[in-house]
Amino acid sequence: MGDQVKLLYRRRVAGKLAAVLAAISLVAACGSDNNNSSGSSTTAPESSTSTVAVDEPEEVEEVTIGGRLIVGLEAETNNWSPALGSLNTFVARTFFDPIAIRGGDGEIYPYLAEDIQANEDLSEWTVTLREGVKFHDGTDLDANAIKANFDNYLAADGARSAGDASQVKELRVDDELTYTYVLEEGNAAFVDLLTGRMGYPFSNEACEEWGESCGDHPVGTGPFVFESWSRDAELKVVKNEDYWRVDENGIQLPYLDEVIFRPIPDEDTRFQAVRSGDIQVGVTLRQTVVRQAMAAEESGEINNLVTIGNNGGAAIMNTMRPPVDDLRVRQALAYAIDQASLVAVLGGEGITPNQTQFFSPDSPWFSQAVADVFPDNDPDKARELLDDYMNDPERSDGKAAGEPVTIDFACPPDPTLIQLSQGFQAFWGDVGIVTNVSQVDQAIHITNAVGSADQNPPFLGNYMVNCWRLGDEADPYTTLRGQYGNPATEPANVTNYFTPTLHENMEKLGTSSDFASRYEAVEAMMMEFAEEVPQLWLGGTANAMFSTKKVHNLDGWTIPGNIRGAGMVAAYTFLTETWLEK
Repeated sequence: MGDQVKLLYRRRVAGKLAAVLAAISLVAACGSDNNNSSGSSTTAPESSTSTVAVDEPEEVEEVTIGGRLIVGLEAETNNWSPALGSLNTFVARTFFDPIAIRGGDGEIYPYLAEDIQANEDLSEWTVTLREGVKFHDGTDLDANAIKANFDNYLAADGARSAGDASQVKELRVDDELTYTYVLEEGNAAFVDLLTGRMGYPFSNEACEEWGESCGDHPVGTGPFVFESWSRDAELKVVKNEDYWRVDENGIQLPYLDEVIFRPIPDEDTRFQAVRSGDIQVGVTLRQTVVRQAMAAEESGEINNLVTIGNNGGAAIMNTMRPPVDDLRVRQALAYAIDQASLVAVLGGEGITPNQTQFFSPDSPWFSQAVADVFPDNDPDKARELLDDYMNDPERSDGKAAGEPVTIDFACPPDPTLIQLSQGFQAFWGDVGIVTNVSQVDQAIHITNAVGSADQNPPFLGNYMVNCWRLGDEADPYTTLRGQYGNPATEPANVTNYFTPTLHENMEKLGTSSDFASRYEAVEAMMMEFAEEVPQLWLGGTANAMFSTKKVHNLDGWTIPGNIRGAGMVAAYTFLTETWLEK
């Protein structure tokens, strides 16, 4: 299985949930220059957190080098091209390294980059790459390779990355290892994009060789080399023997010899496969399975990591569709429900907290002031608002005064989500709302929310109220820019909610590098959402990564310079420093 060597082994870095799990209930539903010892730095917006280095190792343990890890995933991915694929981050970060990466302190650090600097107005971002890094096919990672990635693939018509790439007026090569993104306008959060698909360099030569099937044969610079992929069965990667990183003891990374990823859509099957040892690692965002994994860890059967990030379940409102185009109706829908009860339906009781905004309480962007004004359960208030709307002779739904409000609510046909839909229907029925519930397959559900270009107005959407999932760990500007940009130009704005004040604060957020100023803009937007209710939050989403007892250091990965990584986030991690006990 592998050789045993003495390594300084870091204890598991606690996830966001660890410090607060015993004290809260959980809900589930649908800068400054940061220099490290390697000399790398990134200039990005200031943050309220400081740089946190990896904790000093507390003990020396025998660590196994080698072995095969089998990971069970929720679903398959369509292809692995950073330009075209849906990309499971857990898998993608075995064969792709990012230009930049988020650390455990929330800051973004260079990874494949040696240095990232922005000019004064944040309209130019200059990246200096590490010297000597090669793609798995032996070709060089240099500025020209990055430019070819961008010009020929990432910015191409029809690419999933085209929306982000549209911010870039020009990608300029400055020298062999240095290039600059010249933006259409200043963007304080642009570096955020370099942690994802825009920042995954890939071999241009490999894509030229494979043509349209390039995404079926990914060639990056990562710790593992893509070996084979049998769609819907398994994907195999093997150790990159020439990887550019070593650990703090000078041992070549990664530790594992190979990793196999298997899509196992059934939640219980995936969980039981880890318990039985058929696979070593499984992931879930389903709250009932999170609960089972927590219980299995407590009994000593498995290891389990649980985190709660900014992602949460919600109901989105199409603010161009009567009657939810009227604030009174949206607010009534919010006051009518009891968040905790709906969280319990989803299996999140005792695991996930009620959510009031795009950011969880442990995020530096969280606002208690927003939490305090978010509509709480108040059926009498809901009835009062509905009566005012129903008796308005100019009510937007065109019904006669006094007729009840009718809502169309859609959700995918997952059994838990069907129960959630019924929960909404019951709460809204208690205040006099007639709710038509429908189950819609996931792909159609998303298409209905986005709409199409031939609608009037374009991308109006074909829904009224949908269950949805919102939020991520990105910079607020990255998260909100598309989702609440001008509906005329941003199809991702599925709520069609847009106001001058929202636009003003979005501009402030995107062009300022001062944390206090950016926080003020974020808080103002969150306050507007809480009052105008384009989305109705339920609760945060707990996610778990569970493993057999022989798997170690799943979330203890580091960034060059002995900087702690972000650990396990949103059910993915970075397997460079994971090892298997012999």
